[in-house]
Amino acid sequence: MSDQSHLFLSDEWIQAARDLREEFSGSIGPPPAEVKLNVIVTEISHRSEGELRGHIDTSSGSLVIERGHLEVPELTLTVDYETAYAAFVTRDQGALMQAFFSGKILVEGDATQLMMLQPQDPGPEAMEFVKRLDAITDTGVKEQANDAGGAADQAAVPRSDT
Repeated sequence: MSDQSHLFLSDEWIQAARDLREEFSGSIGPPPAEVKLNVIVTEISHRSEGELRGHIDTSSGSLVIERGHLEVPELTLTVDYETAYAAFVTRDQGALMQAFFSGKILVEGDATQLMMLQPQDPGPEAMEFVKRLDAITDTGVKEQANDAGGAADQAAVPRSDT
């Protein structure tokens, strides 16, 4: 497993996340519910096609997140890159609520299925997985000179400029 970080949803990040998921296979408990959903992430400036289509399937008793759509999903979720970033990288619940109420999260199908995916109490293995996933994710944190004293200040901004 590489210690290198990659832009969120780049081909390299997807492969590194897949490798990490394989490494943790069997050590993380089952998902909280069985759900089959398709996901479309739009406005991804670092992907030539501008979007990514994937799916989340927990029907086998483990969490599977892969490219491509399921033939018969229970719901389809469409979000822009910024919203996906808030969900999976910064885990910013406030930004997600704002995105939902402003129409940036489009749900086709049974929305209650989405709510069932919320983990109740992740165990230590799941927390370690998240920590390792964070380590491979380029958050776009940039150092900026502080005008007042020259000290470095960090601003976490989703970077999609490559």
